Amino acid sequence: MRIIEDRTFPGERALYGERDVRLLRCAFEGEEDGESALKEARNVELEDCRMALRYPLWHDRGVTLTRCVMTDTCRAPLWYSERIVIADSTLGGVKALRECEDVRIRDTEIVSPEFGWHSRAVRAERCRIEGEYPFLMASGVAFDAVTLKGKYSFQYARDAVIERSVFDTKDAFWHAKNVTIRDTVIRGEYLAWYSENLTLIRCRIAGTQPLCYCRGLTLVDCEMEDADLAFEYSDVEADVRGRIVSVKNPLRGHIRADSIGEILLTEDSVYPCECAVTVRENETEREE
Repeated sequence: MRIIEDRTFPGERALYGERDVRLLRCAFEGEEDGESALKEARNVELEDCRMALRYPLWHDRGVTLTRCVMTDTCRAPLWYSERIVIADSTLGGVKALRECEDVRIRDTEIVSPEFGWHSRAVRAERCRIEGEYPFLMASGVAFDAVTLKGKYSFQYARDAVIERSVFDTKDAFWHAKNVTIRDTVIRGEYLAWYSENLTLIRCRIAGTQPLCYCRGLTLVDCEMEDADLAFEYSDVEADVRGRIVSVKNPLRGHIRADSIGEILLTEDSVYPCECAVTVRENETEREE
């Protein structure tokens, strides 16, 4: 590979269409305020680089970023690209990743309101992500040991696997389909309404009105904290350890918990409730 070291590129399409190049300690910034520095590049490695200009990595194939910084002025840096590896880096900008495929991210800090939109096959490990609508309509996403903070996460996402992570996010997984979440803490209101084939295993769920209007919902050995008015109109199989504050008008299936504060089957329900709700305390009394 050709090596470029310690250079600054302020201009428009400064390295447009480059092939087989390694950039060390370079900067993409300056008064010229050029855009699309590495557009249409192939097989490009960047190490210890700083990127502060717009649209640098569009329509690329084979990009590796190691110990790089993308500032908040590096708007929409990674779009329409594939085979991307990002490690030990910092990503800013409103729309840092969109319409990309085959992305691997590890040990990276990300602050991007619209991160990951419409992207496919994205794996993130040991990352911290902050955004308003992260991973909207994404597919094939895999998280391991990721901390995510924001709002409206994973709306309309499909075929995702989340493990050993922490979510602090409102309205997560709305309309999501075919998602499995294991050993994860999820804090936020109105979790996963309208989802389909959502499975939560050994998770801790905190927040009001979770898991309503779901289809094919499964909870295995989960805990629920401050979860009131849960499961309204949901098709659910749930095994919950500990207490649920209240369950309201579940549609069908079976909900089992150590204790439930209230089971609300209201007269104004627009659907008949065919769901069995079992409290383990009562089971033990009957057995005795």
